[in-house]
Amino acid sequence: MNQAPALSETANHVASLLEARIAQGQLDVPMLPEVASKVVTLSQDPESDANKLALLIQSDQALAGHVMHIANSAAYSPNASLVSLQQAITRLGMNLISDIALAASISAKMFKAPGYEKHITGIWRHALATALWGKEIARVCRRNVEATFLCGLLHSIGRPVALQSVLELARKAKLELSEDDVKQLEELYHTRVGVTVAQRWAMPQIVCESIEFFHQYEDANLAKEQTTMINGGAVFATHLLSPDQLSAANLIELPVLADLNLYDDEIETLMDKKDDIKSTMEAMLGR
Repeated sequence: MNQAPALSETANHVASLLEARIAQGQLDVPMLPEVASKVVTLSQDPESDANKLALLIQSDQALAGHVMHIANSAAYSPNASLVSLQQAITRLGMNLISDIALAASISAKMFKAPGYEKHITGIWRHALATALWGKEIARVCRRNVEATFLCGLLHSIGRPVALQSVLELARKAKLELSEDDVKQLEELYHTRVGVTVAQRWAMPQIVCESIEFFHQYEDANLAKEQTTMINGGAVFATHLLSPDQLSAANLIELPVLADLNLYDDEIETLMDKKDDIKSTMEAMLGR
């Protein structure tokens, strides 16, 4: 196992400030948009219906327009034009419209980290791809797909928040951090920060646990199956977005695929989804 490089003196100072913030419960966490919070609650409620979801999304006109734009994209409605949210929900289903609304509400724009905008956009693209792959893995494994998207979307939420916090603490302390310092601190703290964010946002326990145990999915309790699928989704996302970083040959050798009990034909089925997932992701990102 490779030893993590030692932090610089400046990075250590910022780390101690961040530790104090986390310990005192004073970490600055972006506000979760109200509609996103209500969509999560509604998606967990077995009594909810299409009308409630449509009314909720329509309460935010900008979001409603964005959801309809995505629902009418070639990725979702190649042969039909949807004219109302109720029609979109009837055609595409409550779960899918909830996923679209969540991805539109929680986005890279929530985070302020001057100079690191491209990095945060990359984190967000990977999170969205992980969420989409996680759903496909759940289907192939014949598991419940409902919470998979949310767990995948938020599995790395601690990264942009840790990045934002580190830069803000350094600025206030008048300290100069190198890019390497910032990336090291992000790597060191993103899990703890991510759990804090999920708890502050009152996310379901399954989401909190999939963040906490993402790197050690075998140690998860309540959400072991979910966390393993999200970990698998993340490696497929890395292959999709950075094939030079993770080739198909190296992907199929990863232990997580064996831990998911994926057979060669099932992996091949998943690989065939690459173009679909890429076009869906681009539609959700508004590209």
